[in-house]
Amino acid sequence: MSSTDGALGRVRDLVAPIVADLGLEIYDLEHVSGVLRLTVDTPAGGPAGVALDAIALCSRLVSRELDHSDPFPGRYTLEVTSPGLERTLRTPQHFQREVGKTIAVRLLEARDGRRRLQGPLIRANDTTFVVCLDDTGTEETVRYSDVERARVVFVWGAEASPASGRSTSKKNKEVV
Repeated sequence: MSSTDGALGRVRDLVAPIVADLGLEIYDLEHVSGVLRLTVDTPAGGPAGVALDAIALCSRLVSRELDHSDPFPGRYTLEVTSPGLERTLRTPQHFQREVGKTIAVRLLEARDGRRRLQGPLIRANDTTFVVCLDDTGTEETVRYSDVERARVVFVWGAEASPASGRSTSKKNKEVV
């Protein structure tokens, strides 16, 4: 474990109670190029995303705690954000949370001549996930270690079903 990993663990331990008190969850925590990025989200299955006021309050409270405890070596800029609709998927927990949604994946190496996969995320465990490919309808099992990057794809006209976490088409009625 690098010193950055240890510092991130200390930061997570310090900010988790603050985030939880605001009714939010830590979606991701990373330190890249001098930026300490804390991504917060509403609990899985919640009806709405994170309000801007909640992000501002979280930023102030977390900043105050980090200034007081100084768990992170060196200079950095704190950024508190929400993951957004087309959220990045980096961990097995991210994939598990987004089962039922359409995802786009770029593989490290081509598989059957293709490096890009897209379609609904069928299931995910601690080592692999399964995506139903949009273009062929076949299911593809992928190891997380084979992924260069992945994200949720926002589908216009789809509405998340809170009970299942799956996307469903929304039909518009036309009144004549």
